[in-house]
Amino acid sequence: MAMLKRIQYHRYGGPEVMRLEEFEAPRPGRGEVLVRVRAAAANPMDWKIRRGDMKLMTGRRFPRGLGHDFAGVVEAVGEGVTRLRPGDDVFGAAGIRSAGAFAEMVVADEAGVAPLPDGVTYEEAAALPIVAVTALQALKGKGRLQAGQAVFVHACLGGVGRAATQIASILGASVGGSCRAGAGDEAAGLGVAPVVGFEFDPAPLRGRFDVVLDTAGTLPAKVARALLKPSGRIVDINPSPAKLVRSTLPGPYGVLIAKVSRVDLEEVARAAGRGELRLPIARRVPLADGIEALTELEIERSPRGGKVLITME
Repeated sequence: MAMLKRIQYHRYGGPEVMRLEEFEAPRPGRGEVLVRVRAAAANPMDWKIRRGDMKLMTGRRFPRGLGHDFAGVVEAVGEGVTRLRPGDDVFGAAGIRSAGAFAEMVVADEAGVAPLPDGVTYEEAAALPIVAVTALQALKGKGRLQAGQAVFVHACLGGVGRAATQIASILGASVGGSCRAGAGDEAAGLGVAPVVGFEFDPAPLRGRFDVVLDTAGTLPAKVARALLKPSGRIVDINPSPAKLVRSTLPGPYGVLIAKVSRVDLEEVARAAGRGELRLPIARRVPLADGIEALTELEIERSPRGGKVLITME
């Protein structure tokens, strides 16, 4: 098959291990689809995996492609694929082991791919899969959030935080949250009330929330518990060995390890198609400039306020 380009690495490490190199166009296996990528979005998990933080799950086979969230056009389908056909516009996420969305083509499980919502561009769709599905599973699944309840979203202007505030509103819940200094008006514009800084006194908000969602993994446990109603639930999306142990103990604390599923991705697609779920895009770069942009995002956390997209021209 033809040779294509992608961002990949040959060993775990820092940004310096990333290379833009040629690779052979993969063939989709059973239950898989091959997608010609039009846009791919960066997530913190991309560099956490590349650093080797999750090597027990990702293994030691190299070279490894980088990137998970994508949108594009189905190029080919593997045996057993029935929902999608070549030529379909789609969006989704490549698996943790395979990755490789920062490329001209990527292979993904059919279960992690859904039709592109009507009225949503490739770029808008590429920004959604991991963060929106994580937010949905945290609130609706782990948190069991219902209409009329209240949720506190720590770091409400991050990717998962923004998605969570919109999904909570769709579910009929009210949203309070925290954000960086000087960004309170932006959070309020998303419907977040009350809005507090990252370091705040929980006393005025004591016992007000049915769910506390910690999207940054930095909310002190005592603060989270103070915010909860007696039957409330704390959901943390940043797993660590210590947190996983804590989640097995009696009490309100739980850790979510999100996994993109067809059902959840289709729910995200419906919300996006209705115009109720959008994430801002802070920067667009072609694949040739992708390594520089990814390095800047990882090291300097720049730009803020939206997703960084790698586009194929």
